[in-house]
Amino acid sequence: MTGFPQASRAAGLARLAAFAPRMGTRYARGRNFDRGPGAHRDVSMLSPYLRRRLVTEREAVAAAVDAHGPEAAEKFIQEVIWRGYFKGWLERRPGVWDSYRDGLHRDLVALEADRRLCRAVAAAEAGETGLACFDSWAAELVETGYLHNHARMWFASIWIFTLGLPWRVGADFFLRHLLDGDPASNTLGWRWVAGLHTRGKAYKAEAWNIAKFTDRRFAPREADLCEALPDLAGAEEPHGLPDVAPLRPFAVPDPSLPAALLLTEEDCCPGDFDAGALDLRAVATLAASHLRSPRSVAPHVAAFDDAARADALARLGRDGAALHAGVPDDLARWAARAGARQIVTPYVPRGPLRDWLDAAQPALDRAGIVLAEWRRDWDGLIWPHATAGFFKVKKKIPAILEAAGLD
Repeated sequence: MTGFPQASRAAGLARLAAFAPRMGTRYARGRNFDRGPGAHRDVSMLSPYLRRRLVTEREAVAAAVDAHGPEAAEKFIQEVIWRGYFKGWLERRPGVWDSYRDGLHRDLVALEADRRLCRAVAAAEAGETGLACFDSWAAELVETGYLHNHARMWFASIWIFTLGLPWRVGADFFLRHLLDGDPASNTLGWRWVAGLHTRGKAYKAEAWNIAKFTDRRFAPREADLCEALPDLAGAEEPHGLPDVAPLRPFAVPDPSLPAALLLTEEDCCPGDFDAGALDLRAVATLAASHLRSPRSVAPHVAAFDDAARADALARLGRDGAALHAGVPDDLARWAARAGARQIVTPYVPRGPLRDWLDAAQPALDRAGIVLAEWRRDWDGLIWPHATAGFFKVKKKIPAILEAAGLD
């Protein structure tokens, strides 16, 4: 993976330690500036590691508190907790993920039938729109697997409101290329820009804002951008958001049952859990990058996922099979061959891998195999509050830090 970050816990912890001195006021002052490829010095770029929990959110917040205290590191802490908020919000409204997934399939079918729209999407993804800032961000995304968060907002706004392209196809473009592509953060981030997450509050890319926060690397004219924002919420979700659902119940590992351990890109720190208490009969890694999209996922994404899972397996000090998320029934067959009565894995939240595991559930039930999960205490502190806007979680941050032993 030449040119891409190394997908290991050691590399993530090294990046965490290197950025810790900048998690305080320097981060607060500089975090909104997109300085371009190779110059993102005021943001941590820890997101590929946090997304796979090669480095955990608690570890990142602990580093910030240790280096600066909770007040000086407030902005950094909030940004880390946003990730948990988005995950919890999608867990509480699983129908929003289903709507995105099914809507994307419809959008891609429509794309194949509309040559003009197909050409416009292809030009946007290739960075050939003629709008310099947008084209540069498209190229950076494809070439590096990364975009600054502010650039993601501008890009999504231009994609939706200036170019008039389907928002789900844009979200899919991100998810296929971002090293930190996360179903919750990506889907809800695009929904937020489109005015679907916070209804009636779409995000408009402004020429002055782009110029200021790119240090005038780009200076588009206001006339190059959209003038008005259509109400997508009224058209797409006229009845509003689904009701908030309880958090999904899940089985916890049973030390009395023979177990098979499954490692996925959702959590690559299995050593944080008490695997030693299990009667382990088999271990496997599960390749699932291709589930991100009906279209081709960028090779650098799959390579990073593969390396992250291999690193997790190596740190366990065990041999393991390499499974591929293909036919869902294969999961039950693997566990049955190993003599396992339960498959144990760190919690898999709403997204494409959860969909695949749900599809595998009937075969597991027929074989009498339980799918058991470990859920991190960190998620349990945030997710119950992720029922509305971020402000509700933000007010709870002091209590969350105290409960996590980080105050």
